Amino acid sequence: MALDVWFAERVNLLDEKTEPSDTGSPGYPISSVGNALRLLVLFREKQSVRLVEARDYLGVSHSTAHRLLAMLIQYGFVRQDASRAYRPGPMLVEIGLAVIQKMDVRAQARPFLETLAKEFAETVHLTVLEGNLVRYIDALESDRTLRVAVRTGQLLPANCTSAGKALLAELNRDQVRALYPMKHLPSQTSHSLTSIEALEQELEKIREQGYATNREESEEGVGSVAIALVNAAQRPIAAIAVAVPINRLTPNVRASIIGALKKVRQEFQAHFD
Repeated sequence: MALDVWFAERVNLLDEKTEPSDTGSPGYPISSVGNALRLLVLFREKQSVRLVEARDYLGVSHSTAHRLLAMLIQYGFVRQDASRAYRPGPMLVEIGLAVIQKMDVRAQARPFLETLAKEFAETVHLTVLEGNLVRYIDALESDRTLRVAVRTGQLLPANCTSAGKALLAELNRDQVRALYPMKHLPSQTSHSLTSIEALEQELEKIREQGYATNREESEEGVGSVAIALVNAAQRPIAAIAVAVPINRLTPNVRASIIGALKKVRQEFQAHFD
């Protein structure tokens, strides 16, 4: 199903849920959300919308349509041009591009995840950087009895994961510092890096060796090796990590994973040449 069709169907469902809930909550807030989303869907069909068009399209009062558009402007989803017409705002465009990029990198990286999962029979994750966090957007889980569970959809501190550190290592010092203005970095276990100085030393090491590791920094008993994937502009767009129970992550296994991940990075970059 196309994304725009799915989105429109969800808007219709929201519009239907305008009756008070079992807990006595009023239906009006849901109706307002539905109307705001319907306005966003309208921009799929029109490059610009006048206030009177929005009013008639929603079947609401002039003041209600104005309040809804003002709210969308406040959050950057809509902007008003010199003619006072409403157009798609920067946030709407940014979200759309971000979704497309994530979908695209999943499709591009999936064959590499499958190859790594088959070669090592271990769990393989694909992540993207969101601020100082990493989002797990795809994975293939090992079928071994003792295995690392998939984390698809989860957010974890980037400094506590091999994939996060691999992505952070692609940034310069100022960019990393901007992501970590706090004195103490977030931690997951007693092995996590908790100071910016320790993280910077680790990132410099990663830049020199070309890969990142994690030894029980995000979860006790779990280790991993990761590498960042970059686009034609040499900007990091995702990272692939092979996650292994710590008792199986021997020096020989780690070396084999490192070699395979470096090959993946080279082959991934070749698509942009």
